Amino acid sequence: MYKYNDFDEAFVRARVAQFSHQVDRRLDGSLTEEEFRPLRLMNGLYLQLHAYMLRVAIPYGTLNPHQMRQLAYIADTWDKGYGHFTTRQNIQFNWPKLPDVPAILSALADVEMHAIQTSGNCVRNVTADHFAGAAADEVEDPRPYAELLRQWSTDHPEFQFLPRKFKIAITGAAHDRAVTAAHDIGLRLVKNDKGETGFAVLVGGGLGRTPLIGQAVRDFVPVADLLPYVEAVLSVYNTLGRRDNKYKARIKITLHETGKEELSRMIEERFAELRPLFGGNDQKLLAEIKEAFAAPAFRNAPTEAYDAFYKADPVFRSWADTNLSAHRNDQYAIVTISIKAHGQTPGDATSDQMRLMADLAERYGHGELRISHEQNVILPHVHKSDLPAVHAALSQVGLATANVGLISDIIACPGMDYCALATARSIPIATQIAERFKALDLEHEVGPMKIKISGCINACGHHHVGHIGILGLDRAGVENYQITLGGDGTETASIGEKMGPGFAYDDIVPAIERIVRAYLELRSEPAETFLHTVRRLGLDPFKAALYGQEGARDAA
Repeated sequence: MYKYNDFDEAFVRARVAQFSHQVDRRLDGSLTEEEFRPLRLMNGLYLQLHAYMLRVAIPYGTLNPHQMRQLAYIADTWDKGYGHFTTRQNIQFNWPKLPDVPAILSALADVEMHAIQTSGNCVRNVTADHFAGAAADEVEDPRPYAELLRQWSTDHPEFQFLPRKFKIAITGAAHDRAVTAAHDIGLRLVKNDKGETGFAVLVGGGLGRTPLIGQAVRDFVPVADLLPYVEAVLSVYNTLGRRDNKYKARIKITLHETGKEELSRMIEERFAELRPLFGGNDQKLLAEIKEAFAAPAFRNAPTEAYDAFYKADPVFRSWADTNLSAHRNDQYAIVTISIKAHGQTPGDATSDQMRLMADLAERYGHGELRISHEQNVILPHVHKSDLPAVHAALSQVGLATANVGLISDIIACPGMDYCALATARSIPIATQIAERFKALDLEHEVGPMKIKISGCINACGHHHVGHIGILGLDRAGVENYQITLGGDGTETASIGEKMGPGFAYDDIVPAIERIVRAYLELRSEPAETFLHTVRRLGLDPFKAALYGQEGARDAA
C-alpha cells in the first residue's frame, strides 16, 4: 500500500488547519452559510436533511487495518456508531456536528486519510477494481496508476473549478468490476500486439439525468503517456464544458454536442502539446509508487483442511460458493464480506464490525482491506486454510451473509432517509426486497442478480446499470418507483430500458417479485442468467408479467 511522504503529510495537515479556521469563522458568524458552502464542499462536508455529512476519501478503495479502526473510532466518538460505504469506495459519516469536524479531519490525518476532493467540481476519488492486485484474471494491478492519478489531480491548479464534477475509474482485468463505462474517463489496462501494457480509454460515460455509456477515444495509450493523455482530456473538457447549465455540464454532454471525432481530434492536439512537458518525471514517480504495491509474501501451506471443511459444513459451503472469488495464487481466495445482511441498510457498517474486519485483515489478510463500489468490504488475500476461521469470526458480528452477487446484495443510495436531494426512499425498498426473497427462499435459485436503487434522478445508486434498476421519484407529492431492465456495468455495459408506468411505494416489491418469477419461467435453462434472458427475449414478456397483456401494450 502507498504510504504518505513528507509532502503528503504536510499538505493534508495544512488543509486541516485551513478548514479548522474556516469552521471557526462560520461558527462565530464571520462567514455566512452561503460563503461557507464552497469551502466545506472542498473538504467533503455536505449539509443533508438532518445534519452535516462528511464524506471521507478511500482512494481506489484500499485501506489498512489501522485506518479501518480509526474509522470505527470516529464513528463512536463523533457520530452514531456506524459509517456508510458508498458506490465511490468512500465512507460517509451522517451525523457529525460542525464544531467536531476539524477534530475528525485531524484524526483522519493521523492515519493518512482525508476528505479532500470528495465533493466539488474537481477530479473526485479515483476508483478501481476492488479485486486489484489479487484477481486471477488481471493484466496488471491498476492501483499504482490510480495513485499516480490521485497525486496528479489533488489540488491541480487547472482542474479545481471544472464545469462539473469529474470521475475516473480504472480496471486491470478483462472482466470490468469498476464500471469504467459509466465514468467521465474509464481506463482499462490492456496488452497490444507487441505485448506492451497500456490503456484503452473511454470518455463520456455517466448516469444521472442523461445516462450514457462511455465511448472509446483511444484503443491504446502507452503507460508512459497516461498522465499527459488524461490531462489532455481534462484540459479540452475544461475549455468546452458548459457552465451555463449544470445539468448539461458533464463531459458526456460535451462529447454529444461536439461529436466524438472532433473531440478526439482536440484531445490528440492538446496531448501533443502536453506530452513533452512531462519530461519523464511522472514515470520516476510511478516507479516509486509501484514499489509500495508489491505483492505480499504469500504463505505456502496445505489447503486440504479447507477442502474437508467445505465438504463437511453446508453453511460454510454456501458462504464459500457465493462470497469467495478466484485469487491469482491457487492457495488463496478473495473474500467479499457482505455488509448487506437481510433487512439491514446496504453499505452501513457498525464500529464493532469495522474493528472485526480490521482484526481479520491483520491476522489473516496480509493487512489489506478494500471497499467495493457495490458497498461491500473485501479481504483480497486470505489463505484457504484460514477461511473457516474467517467465516466463524464474521458470523459472530452479522457479516457472514452468503449473498454476494445475489438478489439481496443490493446497491442503494441513502435516499430520502438522509439526502436533501432525494425525492423518494431507497433504503426501505432495499431491505424489503431482501427480506421478501429470503422469506421466499428463492435467492439461490434466481442466481446472479444486480438490483440497484436510486432515490432521485441523480442516480447515486447506479440504477441505470442494474439488471433491475429502481428509480424513486416524486409524483405530485407521492413516491413513485420506475423500473428499468437489462442494465449492465461490466465490459458488456448497457443502460437499462424503462418498463412503463411506475409503482407506488407499497406496490414496488410485489412488482419486483413478478419480474423475478417471470424470469424463472422464461429462462432457457437454470444456468441462463437474468441478464441473458432479458437480452434474449427483450422486455415484452416482463412487461406482461408486470402489467398484464393489456397493460404491457399500453406500457410499450
